[in-house]
Amino acid sequence: MKSKIILTALLSVSLFACAQETPKVKHKKSSTSSKSNKTKLKFVNAVDPICNMPTEADMKDTAVYKNKTYGFCSSYCKDEFKKNPEKYAKK
Repeated sequence: MKSKIILTALLSVSLFACAQETPKVKHKKSSTSSKSNKTKLKFVNAVDPICNMPTEADMKDTAVYKNKTYGFCSSYCKDEFKKNPEKYAKK
């Protein structure tokens, strides 16, 4: 009986770990900046190349690739871009 409980628990944990494969990105709905002297950047991309969310001029997560600045909705998307920028960069 004890081994069945342990086996069930291990199976549950492994299934839960597999279900967590894709991280969830929390997107900000609107930008409410309290600093008015923030520099507005112009990005090469109109949408985040990872999750396809529209970019805004005040996004703080950016990456420069081949002298072009790309904007991202989150640090997760920026990190994914940095892993393989050639895959996501516009030609």
